[in-house]
Amino acid sequence: MAIKDFKTNKPIKAHATSKYTTYRVTEPAGLMEFLMKKMAGISRTRVKALLTNRVVLVDNTIQTLYNYPLQPGMCVQISREKHKHEFHHPMLKILYEDAYIIVVEKKEGLLSVATERQKERTAQHILNEYVKRIHKGNRIYVVHRLDRETSGIMMYAKDEKTQHTLRDNWHDLVRDRRYVAIVQGEMEQDEGTVCSWLTDRKLYVSSSPTDDGGKYSVTHYHTIKRANGFSLLELQLETGRKNQIRVHMQSLGHPVVGDERYGCEMNPLERLALHAFKLCFYHPVTHEWMEFETPYPTPFKTLMLRR
Repeated sequence: MAIKDFKTNKPIKAHATSKYTTYRVTEPAGLMEFLMKKMAGISRTRVKALLTNRVVLVDNTIQTLYNYPLQPGMCVQISREKHKHEFHHPMLKILYEDAYIIVVEKKEGLLSVATERQKERTAQHILNEYVKRIHKGNRIYVVHRLDRETSGIMMYAKDEKTQHTLRDNWHDLVRDRRYVAIVQGEMEQDEGTVCSWLTDRKLYVSSSPTDDGGKYSVTHYHTIKRANGFSLLELQLETGRKNQIRVHMQSLGHPVVGDERYGCEMNPLERLALHAFKLCFYHPVTHEWMEFETPYPTPFKTLMLRR
């Protein structure tokens, strides 16, 4: 009897079946519980190692969540080719992945999403190519973005329903987004909040202290350190508008270092000194609390060392 692909119902060629150990789900269960039952004698530590090594797939999608809820009809596969699904890219690092979302850290200089001019040198394209290696029908869905010049943590959806859930409930699900920045000059205040209406003029974003038809935007900032004519800030977004931090820092008279577009003439790091270092949210499907944080970039710390 030929083995058939669970999605297409077409026979799978014999040479391909040996790449996976496949289990069918017949009753609701958590992934850890299911694997321990099916793989008799396997330890919890070993199951977690399989998940960490990204060799467990549920319905052709890599799954790393140990308590992922399985439902009857699903297909669980253990890849025998460990290195097939490893991801390596100089501009992008995967921090977390499951059947619904993928959380990454991107470097400065990489676009978040494809544009008419640039389709391939983008995080979206790179991740699309990666998920299609696992199943050609897989793709990545954009949820939010970071400016090309900004580095840091961001999230993508792996199906359209999850994308809509995140976009429609963004402020309920995403509870903490923080950035670190170095700005020109020494901040007058230790902390404060900038509120304004922002309007996208295509080449730049304009800011108005009164409602001029733009989008209301709120940025909270905390001054961590002042040194060498610069200030190191931690910023928390209440809204996520295009170029929001960059425009708000310019309005305070302290543009982000390296940000020529918004009034900074200094570029000692040869990059925009803005990094999204923290992202905390409730998982759009499992509702689990998720926290991701990366260290401040080393060049930022070096620039702020007192001379």
